[in-house]
Amino acid sequence: MSDEQKKTILVIEDEASLRKILVERFGLEGFNVLQAKDGEEGLKVALKQHPDIILLDIVMPKMDGNAMFKKLLRDRWGIAVPVIMLSNLSDSQTIVGNVKVGVSDYLVKSEYKIDDIVKKVKERLNYDI
Repeated sequence: MSDEQKKTILVIEDEASLRKILVERFGLEGFNVLQAKDGEEGLKVALKQHPDIILLDIVMPKMDGNAMFKKLLRDRWGIAVPVIMLSNLSDSQTIVGNVKVGVSDYLVKSEYKIDDIVKKVKERLNYDI
């Protein structure tokens, strides 16, 4: 598959070890992978590079995932891009609130393995490598 045919994922995660694992795994799965360490950097990368999907942590320094997502929705492209939120926050109010504002999926980190996250991203993109 050529680079032009590959889907691009943006991984926005402040925990360096998890970000590294996700970036490596999605690369092995055939994705072009972009990364950012916080919401501020993630928003810049997203608006400049227009990835096919965004994997977004919620609790991060500088700008959290919720604030970044709200700013993303102000952009015409940002309204349409699928966003999967990844967090340790598992209370139902947080999950329901995020789904109501347009988040594609909400995954609680402690409840999902890396394989599950990859599968969810591929499902959302109808992507079969």
